[in-house]
Amino acid sequence: MKLPDIDLNLLFTALGGLALFVYGMRTMSEGLQKATGERLRRLLERGAGNRLTAPLIGSCLSSLLQSGSAASVLVVGLVNAGLLSLYQALGVLLGTGIGTTLAIQFIAFRVSEVALPAICLGVLLSFFSRQRRVANFGILLLGIGLVFFGLSMMEEACLPLRNSALLAGLQQNLLSLRLMAVLLGALITFLVQSGSATLGLVIALSSAGVIPYDGAIAMVVGEVLGASLIPLIASIGGSQTAKRAVVIYLAINGAAISLALIFFPFFLRAVDFVSPGNLAEWHRAAVSQGLDGSVHPGMARHLANAHTLFTVSSAVIFLPLIGFFARSAETLLPARRAESEPRPRFIDIRVIKTPTIALAQAWMELGRMFELSLAMYRELVSLFDGYDPKVASSIRDKELVLDVLNRDLSQFLIALSREKLSVERAVEIPAMLQMVNQIESVGDQVERVLDYVVRKKEERLRFSGTAMDEIKRFAAKVGEAVLLANEVLQDKSEGKELHELKGALAALEAELHQSHLRRLKSGKCGIVAGLLFNDMVASFATVARLSCSVIDEKRGLSDGSAGSSD
Repeated sequence: MKLPDIDLNLLFTALGGLALFVYGMRTMSEGLQKATGERLRRLLERGAGNRLTAPLIGSCLSSLLQSGSAASVLVVGLVNAGLLSLYQALGVLLGTGIGTTLAIQFIAFRVSEVALPAICLGVLLSFFSRQRRVANFGILLLGIGLVFFGLSMMEEACLPLRNSALLAGLQQNLLSLRLMAVLLGALITFLVQSGSATLGLVIALSSAGVIPYDGAIAMVVGEVLGASLIPLIASIGGSQTAKRAVVIYLAINGAAISLALIFFPFFLRAVDFVSPGNLAEWHRAAVSQGLDGSVHPGMARHLANAHTLFTVSSAVIFLPLIGFFARSAETLLPARRAESEPRPRFIDIRVIKTPTIALAQAWMELGRMFELSLAMYRELVSLFDGYDPKVASSIRDKELVLDVLNRDLSQFLIALSREKLSVERAVEIPAMLQMVNQIESVGDQVERVLDYVVRKKEERLRFSGTAMDEIKRFAAKVGEAVLLANEVLQDKSEGKELHELKGALAALEAELHQSHLRRLKSGKCGIVAGLLFNDMVASFATVARLSCSVIDEKRGLSDGSAGSSD
């Protein structure tokens, strides 16, 4: 296709401005996150449970990240980590759009004259200040300057494009259809992965008269749809709760967009009512008379107000219904995923750039690993009362899950160790890696005892009644250590009884060895059965030691945290 009317220099200038705009948004996000630090997670945990404060939390999170889509992906990670319920997640997700609209309102002030001074001051503060707070403020200023400078570059480059025949055809054939404009806005948002960047681009193009006013408003509405699709992709492989949250969120936004399209003329009137100037008349004159007029000063404000009006109205309409959606989710979207599916459930590499949340996910996955080990152990002990091949198969399936979790969680923790964490949180990673290996070893020992049980059955080896009673008693005492370790990991116990339990386990193990020797000497126990008995006792003892080591590691971290906070 021949494109003689498009100046490639202008096109590259527009693309360069878009790149600066996106980079500026990311730099602003970095500065805001560094300024907040650990308070992000505490804010989410404390405020997400209330129907009114949850959207405010979502809007703060979206403003902090300078991207509603990034905030929604982070919410998916929080749900996977078990830090947010379905009810809380829906409230926070509805608020992420409000956070995006706050960013757009900020951009709509159009203070491009302060862009270069903000960039200059931001570079000076971030590069030459020795105080962390001042340097973070410099990063924030640098991001602000890049946002406005990039936006002004896009607008200036787009002004000559209004006379392009190609773009004129696009206006007539595509953007005149409101549904197509909505889909185009959604597509751009999905590709750019940022609603703020999409709206910045729409503001630049519409202010220069490249796209019609109605089409620009429809693209603004479409941004919400694109922002809803991003967490849908992020929920793949996540928990069932996360999937339900994003599907319901997508359905809510789809319903809101449908209402906006049905009542589009009234929506335009509402936008004009709350915004200065008559943009519709200006745009018609610009298109029909070929005005070379510069960028219209009120366009950005109209589009920002359209986004605000849409997102706030959606929140007002659907926020009272999130309780109903949360209660009905299990019926509308029944669970299909097996509990013992060999893949991580909580960790999500996409939130690795938010280390405090990623660390919380890792603790949840670690707790899941030990719960699987505990379930394996209980199933193993039940086999002493009667062998069941289904139970044996279940144990081996869980051991496969542990192997996968050991690999994936270790890789996740190693990747997390490369991110910036406070000293108090960074020391958790080596301890967690140690515990991951210990828990996986517990599963190995349980499977080894299962092999001994199968061998005993297949070779028809017989233990005396006393030997069976002893090994059942020892298995029960070891089970206390496994259960205690699980409670300590879940923060349900402080593990103060660990010292007494270690003593009881050591005494009982010694007693078993002495009584076993007496049976061997008296001829009550055969050589092969005796060796198998010893192997079982050794594996149970290893399970106990590993469980006690997990308790010691977790208590050490808890004591260190308590000490650092005093």
